[in-house]
Amino acid sequence: MKFNGHAWKFGNDVDTDAIIPARYLNTSDPKELATHCMEDSTTPDFAKKAKPGDIIVAGKNFGCGSSREHAPIAIKAAGIGCVIAKSFARIFYRNSFNMGLPIFESPEASEGIQEGDAIEVDADQGIIRNITTQKEFAVSPVPAFMQELIAAGGLMAYTKKKAGLS
Repeated sequence: MKFNGHAWKFGNDVDTDAIIPARYLNTSDPKELATHCMEDSTTPDFAKKAKPGDIIVAGKNFGCGSSREHAPIAIKAAGIGCVIAKSFARIFYRNSFNMGLPIFESPEASEGIQEGDAIEVDADQGIIRNITTQKEFAVSPVPAFMQELIAAGGLMAYTKKKAGLS
């Protein structure tokens, strides 16, 4: 599983209210949530400018705050290929895999990637490449089961597939 895109850089402690503001939680439509992704962050025009496959790179504790599933849904629906951060809030970490959003913890990559850098992530090999600077960062490969969740589109889709309901 590989991801390629340009980096969008965010700082530490990006909470779920910055990812998808609470005022939009009256919908569960992924397309609608995507239009408001990161609207209350330091990059309010993110949803209009992000391109499919782009990658969010952040500091520590990304996804802190409330445990809403809407946050990884909004990021994924906005076309973001994956998220790289120094660390993730635990509930966001789990929700991301449940919703099929690939995430990678790498303090070194978080520090070594700047806004706009071209990035390639090889989830199988556990390598993050900054194409712009030609630097590589090791990251724990995504376990096979978690890759199956991502490939299926999340836990619910995976479960339906396994049960023969899709």
